Amino acid sequence: MTKPEYDALTEPLKTVKIDDCNITMLGTAHVSKASADKVQELIATGKYDAIAVELCPSRHKTIINPDAMAKMDLFQVIKSGQASMVAASLALGAFQQRMAEQFDIEPGAEMRVAIKDAKEAKLPVILIDREIGTTLKRIYRNVPWWKRFNLFGGLIASVISKEKISAEEIERLKEGDVLESTFSQFAEDEKDLFHPLISERDEYMSARLIKTCKENGYKHILAIIGAGHMNGMAEQIESKCITNPDEKITQLDTIPESSNWFKFLPWIIVALILTGFVIGFMRSPEIGTAMILDWVLINGGLSALGAAIAFAHPLTILTAFLAAPLTSLNPTIGAGMVVAAAETYLRKPKIDDFNRLRTDTTSLKGWWNNQVTRILLIFILATMGSAIGTYVAGFRIFERLSTG
Repeated sequence: MTKPEYDALTEPLKTVKIDDCNITMLGTAHVSKASADKVQELIATGKYDAIAVELCPSRHKTIINPDAMAKMDLFQVIKSGQASMVAASLALGAFQQRMAEQFDIEPGAEMRVAIKDAKEAKLPVILIDREIGTTLKRIYRNVPWWKRFNLFGGLIASVISKEKISAEEIERLKEGDVLESTFSQFAEDEKDLFHPLISERDEYMSARLIKTCKENGYKHILAIIGAGHMNGMAEQIESKCITNPDEKITQLDTIPESSNWFKFLPWIIVALILTGFVIGFMRSPEIGTAMILDWVLINGGLSALGAAIAFAHPLTILTAFLAAPLTSLNPTIGAGMVVAAAETYLRKPKIDDFNRLRTDTTSLKGWWNNQVTRILLIFILATMGSAIGTYVAGFRIFERLSTG
């Protein structure tokens, strides 16, 4: 089958002005060969004294140092509570990688070209996007807790989906009016997701460009951004609504605090469970013992089941069964953390596992075959099993009290 051809002339361009600095925004599709060609063409004109790219420091590091992932300290990732964020980042990257493979180009090819050609032209490269981890956390905080399972399901669907995207669909997405209307509909349906993912990043990248212009005296910047951000960023800059870029950047880099009741909920549940144990033993040792057995078998059993679904080591599954009933009574330590640490100790990932991440994460089978992603799955599934087990066992305990 012949790969689709792209016309570099169709890439959308828009120029805005900040004081004495012109900013030419190139709207790209991150999996379009035409976008990479247009970037190369524009930098070659010699018209620009700086290149701004829609990258955060961590994604930039991945591009300039592809082996960085192989040096990731997985145990530290788990210990610091970043396992879910790393898994989410890999799932999002896998979706882009699959599209890129469909069109036979590297994911983010236009960014790679921009960095390479800017270096050769001795032009500074300005990273204007917000850290992907911060964006994911703000999305998570912005979505009501009962919708967070939908986010998880969406990430899974993005990994297992085999649906092909046509070249025509990608080209249509780059037409400003179609893209704007598409996002407007998305905003109506999923406002909680749209705001931190699109609107906030429009503001953030605009603030970074304003700050750069004011501090460095550039005359003409080429800003390479996703087409979906072009209209929003142009509006932010032209309306002059960002009067203090440093303040705006700090505001959008801050992770919102959880509501107080949500912080105390795990401790309230623990208090209720322990109270149930006390009341059960006060009624009779048999009732109290039965409650303890329910707690261990249900909580430990479901966490162990989660680890088993992820094909964990037998000793890791046993660790899940023993650890979950205890960690569930101490909200400062998660079952998933203990279980994933045990799997990391028992089956330490090899360098080859890290090197294969980009390809393995594009299929559901790959997530189970790669030891790095398997450990992340063990963390997630053991945690989910323990969380479900806490509520199921809790209801069982109070059912015994009501009938005892």
